[in-house]
Amino acid sequence: MAQIIKFPGQASKFGFKRVKKRAVAENPDQLSLFPQPTARILELALDLSRFEQALMSDERGDSKAAELYERAIEEGDCVADAYCNLGIIESQKGNTTKAFDCFTTSLKHDARHSEAHYNLGNLYFDANDFRLAQMHYEMAVEVDPSFPNVYFNLALVQAINNDLAAAVTALTKYQNLVSAEEAQNADELLLNLRKTLAAKNSRFGPT
Repeated sequence: MAQIIKFPGQASKFGFKRVKKRAVAENPDQLSLFPQPTARILELALDLSRFEQALMSDERGDSKAAELYERAIEEGDCVADAYCNLGIIESQKGNTTKAFDCFTTSLKHDARHSEAHYNLGNLYFDANDFRLAQMHYEMAVEVDPSFPNVYFNLALVQAINNDLAAAVTALTKYQNLVSAEEAQNADELLLNLRKTLAAKNSRFGPT
């Protein structure tokens, strides 16, 4: 019989991760306290690659970002990254099938694309396919072991899949990678996991 894990409200999984090459919208000569003039942004955009133009538009919430990512793909500019970010846009529009296609196509161009694996894991999580979600989170961890959010999401699916010891390990790793304040997000879940694991071991013996 599967163990029942109580998930606290703050245990909701982390969302998508956009690929960022560099802070293309930042002005290095001044603090980012006020919006930069449109003319300055346009001038800056002329010096950017197509992917970087798309990323800048995406970060500003510009509806043209998807079109620019598609143009980057056509021009062969950061193709895997462009597909990954385009997948996030499609998911936010509710186009789940297109989002799946974008993330999987990103992986066809770069099988070790950590953001694509992580984002695909999120889609499978939302689709309640926790086995595939766990697989892609694990692959994301393998490629980028320094990204804390993937450990948190991985712990959630491991708990759901009744792999409690692994969930405790992943959640502990998350806490080690974030600030003390952020680590508190996992305290209640980690406590519940350890209690459930202890009860399981006391009933059936260590596994």
